[in-house]
Amino acid sequence: MKVSLNWVKEYTEVRLPIDKLVEKIGAQLGGVDEVIDLGKKYQGIVIAKVVTCEKHPNADKLSLCTIDDGGKVKRLKRDSKGNVQVVCGAPNVKAGMLVAWLPPGATVPSSYDKEPFVLDARQIRGEVSNGMLASAHELALSDDHSGIVEVEDGKPGDDFAKTYKLNDYIIDIENKMFTHRPDLFGILGVAREIAGIDHKAFKSPDWYVKENSLSVLRDESVKSLTVDNQIPKLCPRYMAVTLSNVKVGPSPLWLQTYLSRVGIRPINNVVDMTNYMMMLTGQPLHAFDFDKIAVNGRATIVVRNPKPSEEITLLDGKTIKPRGDAILICDHEKPIALGGVMGGNNSEIDENTTRIVIECANFDMYNIRRTAMEHGIFTDAVTRFNKGQSSWQCPPVLFKAVQMLQEISPDAKPSGKVVDSKRIKKANERIAVNANFINARLGTRLSLSDIAKLLENVEFKTFKPPAGKGYLYVQAPFWRTDIEIQEDIVEEVGRLHGYDHLPLELPKRIIKPTPLNPMIQIKNRIRDILADAGTNEVLTYSFVHGDLIEKVGQNKDNAFQLSNVLSPDLQYYRMSLLPSLLDKVHPNIKSGYDEFAIFEMGQVHNKDLMEDGLPVEEHRIALVFAAEDKVSAKYAGAPYYQTKRYLSQLLESFGIEPVFEPATEHEPKMEIGKAALAPFERNRAAYVKTKEGKLLGEIGEFSPGVRNSLKLPAFTAGFELDVERILEEQNAKTYVPLPRFPKVQQDISLKLPANISYCELFDFVQAEIDEIQPENSYPVLSPVDIYQGKEAQHKNITLRLNIASYERTLTAEEVNGLLDKVAEAAKEKLGAERL
Repeated sequence: MKVSLNWVKEYTEVRLPIDKLVEKIGAQLGGVDEVIDLGKKYQGIVIAKVVTCEKHPNADKLSLCTIDDGGKVKRLKRDSKGNVQVVCGAPNVKAGMLVAWLPPGATVPSSYDKEPFVLDARQIRGEVSNGMLASAHELALSDDHSGIVEVEDGKPGDDFAKTYKLNDYIIDIENKMFTHRPDLFGILGVAREIAGIDHKAFKSPDWYVKENSLSVLRDESVKSLTVDNQIPKLCPRYMAVTLSNVKVGPSPLWLQTYLSRVGIRPINNVVDMTNYMMMLTGQPLHAFDFDKIAVNGRATIVVRNPKPSEEITLLDGKTIKPRGDAILICDHEKPIALGGVMGGNNSEIDENTTRIVIECANFDMYNIRRTAMEHGIFTDAVTRFNKGQSSWQCPPVLFKAVQMLQEISPDAKPSGKVVDSKRIKKANERIAVNANFINARLGTRLSLSDIAKLLENVEFKTFKPPAGKGYLYVQAPFWRTDIEIQEDIVEEVGRLHGYDHLPLELPKRIIKPTPLNPMIQIKNRIRDILADAGTNEVLTYSFVHGDLIEKVGQNKDNAFQLSNVLSPDLQYYRMSLLPSLLDKVHPNIKSGYDEFAIFEMGQVHNKDLMEDGLPVEEHRIALVFAAEDKVSAKYAGAPYYQTKRYLSQLLESFGIEPVFEPATEHEPKMEIGKAALAPFERNRAAYVKTKEGKLLGEIGEFSPGVRNSLKLPAFTAGFELDVERILEEQNAKTYVPLPRFPKVQQDISLKLPANISYCELFDFVQAEIDEIQPENSYPVLSPVDIYQGKEAQHKNITLRLNIASYERTLTAEEVNGLLDKVAEAAKEKLGAERL
């Protein structure tokens, strides 16, 4: 929000120097982003009168002028009458007009913030030109450079900046500081607050607070405009009035300077008037060309939701299909504006307009925000409407707008009565507060009279209760839509009193430590475990491109699509973490990293999982191991087992013994399960479960289609687990001492049918050993080798047993006998032969 200090001074006295004022605004009103000394841009510009204007002797399109600056600028060559010669190329220059003269040494304002262009006295086609006569574009007031500015006020020699209040400071206050304060998006509201924080009483202009101010405009004899408000919940108030005999043209120079100071580009007198009122009061207005929406001299405005497939072309030339519950302003058959956002180009004011309709309305702020976000349209009107403007503000603003238009277009006059379609709330309720309630929360010792004075300074009404009652009744003015409860009054008093005046006292608190967040703790442990294992953590966006979803075999129809994407590459919420990790494998290999393991922890979303109408966030941990072909040869076995080592180490650190169930025959029923399994090659993937059968996640190698589309090396595998399930299933690990006696190591190789999986054999052998192992012994079973020839009907699996006793040294014969029994059981139950 750009605030003009000179504009503020029209409504309240500002006694503080600029640095102190900015400090006070930052402490009690809102964060200041920037302070611009606007006067420097216009330093040295003088108002002058064109005395003579003749054709340049050596150029057809140039004029040779002499100007009277009242002798203001020194050390210049003048003629016998004291006038200064200037060459001008503007077609509208003529004798007798007042102009803005940039003398030698002055900087052209439009170049001030880029590469400053400082003027001097120079020859143009053989004639000396002392500086230049400026256009609105060169003065940085508008885009108009068709001719020089004709100054309307002042006299020769006057300072241009002072005459038009351009010797100003522009204070840019951060918009988010005013999110709950719609009144502060207007100069009037900011002036009121500056007075309040400086402990001075503020009085709004009479036109702003006067009741029934529109009665002077009523003309019951003409009924040229009707309004049909079909959505009063979304449009609580819609006011409009028709004016005829309007002459559209450039705004007066003073109006252009006001708008340019606060960052608004002047367009024409009608549009500029609406923008001026918006910047003054925070209430957006819009003007329609009456004749473009009327039929047979009568216009009907319909406020409604869009019809199916209805479109509108906006003032910026963009054609949109409005969202289903957007607010449309329409004539009898078509949309003419996207309510609260932007007007349509089919009702735009132009140079031929003579009759207009001025709209002053109030819209549902949540609807406006959703519409703006849906279509990516962010205007000054949207900024104000989505803060919740007061419906009570419409009548005085519309009255003042009509009055102002009549001043800048004197022949304009209202034709017909003012239409007011309203369904507005009652005036703000009185709130009872007492001094103890406020002082207890602020640590102050303010009396009721002190509190009343602070609030009355910003035009709150206070009412004293009967004698003996310690309460004060407070009623917020109509523009304060944010005041509802006692705590709001406390906040207001504290801010106006000044938080820097509150006593410095540490709050009392218990010394009991704050409970730790279990989710944060377990994530930190996972990071430490995987980092110790040599992996690297990455952080990617929670959003992914639709192409990536399809490349890993997932269905993007089950992902939530963003309507206001940060970038074209971030279209959807991801349904799992693995696609984001797989997308980073090829770039890392291309950068020279030929083997690595990367992991990420984050949230995923899926349309399957909803709670109270909102998506459920699932916390996941995913890891991918990849090795380029030239280095993968050093790894024994498939990439599945390399990845499984990371997974086993992770889960065992939490006391979870994983069980791996082949995913070959299983078909998930829910879409989230399909998305999780989609990247994997089914024959080389498994579900990770607990011994009790609870699903933890998935692990496996990736399908050839995924490897090809993402350019993955053949030696790539990964897993994805549910962090919340790990949190639920974790067990405290107990200390198990190692035996003091030497261990015995023996291998067992078994030939078994190809349809029996390694996991099935390993679990069988482990169970047999657990049952027949010597008493008080500690066995550890591990894989050594798996071999299966192409199209072979059998596979060979070698397992290694390390076993030691806590009581004695075991013999090789005992261990061999143990493995003999295991082999006999495997032959009987699995059809395995010992090699």
